Amino acid sequence: MSTTERSFVPLAFGGLLSLAAAMGIGRFVYTPILPFMSDALHLPPDEAGMIASANFLGYLAGALAGAAKSLPGSPRRWFLAGLLVSALTSGAMAMTTALPAFLAIRFMSGIASAFVLVFSTTLVLERLNAAGRGGLSALHFAGVGCGIAFSAVLIAALVQFSADWRALWLASGVATLVFLAAAIFLVPAPDHKSQAAAGGAPSQKQPNVLSGSLIRLVAAYGLFGFGYVITATFVSAIARSEQALQSSEQFVWLAVGLCAAPSIYLWNKVAARTGARRAFAFACVLEAGGVALTVLSTAPLLFLLGAGLLGGTFMGITALGLMEGRRQVEAGGPAAVRQMLAILTASFGLGQVVGPWFAGELHAITGSFAAPSLSAAAALLVAAALVVRE
Repeated sequence: MSTTERSFVPLAFGGLLSLAAAMGIGRFVYTPILPFMSDALHLPPDEAGMIASANFLGYLAGALAGAAKSLPGSPRRWFLAGLLVSALTSGAMAMTTALPAFLAIRFMSGIASAFVLVFSTTLVLERLNAAGRGGLSALHFAGVGCGIAFSAVLIAALVQFSADWRALWLASGVATLVFLAAAIFLVPAPDHKSQAAAGGAPSQKQPNVLSGSLIRLVAAYGLFGFGYVITATFVSAIARSEQALQSSEQFVWLAVGLCAAPSIYLWNKVAARTGARRAFAFACVLEAGGVALTVLSTAPLLFLLGAGLLGGTFMGITALGLMEGRRQVEAGGPAAVRQMLAILTASFGLGQVVGPWFAGELHAITGSFAAPSLSAAAALLVAAALVVRE
């Protein structure tokens, strides 16, 4: 076995660490930290939703920038820069209590997260697929779930030592720097030979980017972004707000992460039997049930089941959508693939921008997360209907 062949597992593991840092920590650690910020700063749900939406607006901006063909530099340079910015912005959250500063910091963090997802996925998946090791993509995408589980354990452990919300953000930034250091070694720059192969003669067959199938996929991906993000943002706050659920608060985000980590592998198996689009639709239906469970019952076990269904589906849907989009445009070459990944990520990001803001505003009117969560579940069912057929 050549050195190049032996490098594929470390490469996928480097992708895992990259997504764990920028997505599982940099993007999602806000969820378990939010209850502590809310208590210390008297942060109302509508302002908390604005902060989350600022992060997702940055994510949308980063995805659109990632789609630009004129963007200079290599994918590796951009995703490593994204990891560094993710670490710095997490630490910066501890340095202020002003809402405008929180909005600006989380906006920059969102840009960084999108760059890491778009460019690391382009870099890692292209090399894995070219080598016939596409199955290792599950290891790469497992990074988000692993990062969520890690962040849940990190926050719970620090809270046991009476760490305040500032210390939680600083620790998150330090952890991201450690993961960045590992990614530098595990995801090397592609050699000139592989770069030439990837950027060789342009394909004679250009994909129809405006086909009905792709338009439905892009629309469904945006509805999915709206449908999962409300619960993903506020699930810890929901647990704290209901006395009957408070015993589950320290476990709920861990349940999301632990169920998310192996979900890519499991949903890949489902997709191999049913096709990616049907698997996507089935996962959306299950996720809709999980989202609804988090607000329809105050039984801790049912609440944790709902959180587990969210964790067990949202990364599977994320990966299935990206892989299906890649499949439909791969005849256009690496540039078309990168553009399609960025378009899907932008649609997803738009749904995420609207979701937390919508939930915060509706909570201010109703005093509950039930209405926004049930609206999210309905959006997931519509996404399933859109994508179930080619």
